[in-house]
Amino acid sequence: MLTLPIDLSTNRSPDKLITFLEECRLDARRQKSALLVSISLKVDGLDPLAVLESIFEAKERHFYVERPSEGIAIAGAEAVLTFTASGVDRFKKCQAFVESTLVTAVSVGDINYSLSGPHFFCAFSFLNEAEAADSFEAASVFVPRWQVGIEQGVTVAVANIVVDATCDVKAQAERLLKAHSKFGSFDYSQPDFKSDRVQHVEVSDVNSEEVYKSAVKQTLEKIKEGEIEKIVLARAKDFKSNNDFHPLRILNGLRQRFAQCYVFSVANGRGQSFIGASPERLIKCDKDKFYTEALAGSVKRGATASEDAFLASSLQKDDKELREHAIVADTIYSHLAGLGLVVSRAEKPGIHRYNHVQHLHTPIEAKRDSKASIFDILQRLHPTPAVGGLPRDIAVSQIRKLEGFSRGLYAGAIGYVNATGEGEFFVGLRSALVEQNKARAYAGSGIVAGSSEQNEFNEIELKFKAMHEALLS
Repeated sequence: MLTLPIDLSTNRSPDKLITFLEECRLDARRQKSALLVSISLKVDGLDPLAVLESIFEAKERHFYVERPSEGIAIAGAEAVLTFTASGVDRFKKCQAFVESTLVTAVSVGDINYSLSGPHFFCAFSFLNEAEAADSFEAASVFVPRWQVGIEQGVTVAVANIVVDATCDVKAQAERLLKAHSKFGSFDYSQPDFKSDRVQHVEVSDVNSEEVYKSAVKQTLEKIKEGEIEKIVLARAKDFKSNNDFHPLRILNGLRQRFAQCYVFSVANGRGQSFIGASPERLIKCDKDKFYTEALAGSVKRGATASEDAFLASSLQKDDKELREHAIVADTIYSHLAGLGLVVSRAEKPGIHRYNHVQHLHTPIEAKRDSKASIFDILQRLHPTPAVGGLPRDIAVSQIRKLEGFSRGLYAGAIGYVNATGEGEFFVGLRSALVEQNKARAYAGSGIVAGSSEQNEFNEIELKFKAMHEALLS
């Protein structure tokens, strides 16, 4: 990507911007190909979710993720470029799309921040192929027209446009300067969610308690026979409300209750949004390192500090939960090492606490190697044993039949990558697919030797509680 030291923040006259865009148009004509132009501006502190609320359109793509405990949030809306893929090589196809786009891309403005420049927002379903009725493709990438991100107290607003041989540069310049003016003096007025607050929901199981327990029983038999070591089995519940669910209203509730999670929303531009509060990082990449984690093995929260500590201590001594956790941690470690990376991890799992549940947790790091991209690691890691099973291919091939429904983006890989290869992906957990007054929520549990049909059912009921409360917020 070509970066140019053009300061557009001190001169808001359209002449300078028009001249720059005219040069980009000439390049497009010479190359006989459109090019992506990204303009970044450091602005006064903005709340990316508030910005997304102000420009939200149900029929436009959007992406939002926030991790309040780490002070990072990023939002993107409307698509200037999109790409979809499927198959076992879908991660490589998406990487090729990103790389080919950046070959001719031009970035100007305040470009020295990690949230500057074009970001590629990605959503990968659990399986390599999407089903006909699924709302999202097996792999989708888009570059937003408008993007706002905040990290370490620095807010960057980005406008992305596609310039081709016939681009109306004057119109584009006026639109960009108008947006900059809006970001410079943002009006935090009350958002219009265009629907009354949900007061009542009807809930129905997609796969009943009996069906789920039968699947667990079948799985335990396969484990006993040595066919598999672990399978994660999920349940789904359908919610129907008296009023439409608004994804951004739900996000406002999630961000308040789940500060340690990835609070997210991904919209497909056709009226459906996949939202949630995921506790699980899949991979993060900065200039120096890759960061991931094993998050498996869980127990409920206690009513008092003493009970909470007792439950956590019991979890760290529970043979079944420790084995389930070790499967995940060992597999992630071996996948990263298999890429030739120098990997390190904690010797023993710690505890991560969330509102309704606490998990065994092991952080894992690797030195960044120029030979391995974030997409290469996604290809290796997804799906981890925390959401799929082991051996992976055998376990994953049986999940659809045992569960009885399509997961779609549930337990998929969701995140973003920038022009320098830095980015972050998380697992689509504690989540729901929302469309008008309907929502389908998902939750799962890992089945290993020693699992109990009733205990696994109860664990999933506990995980459903968070999304049920969010849908009523």
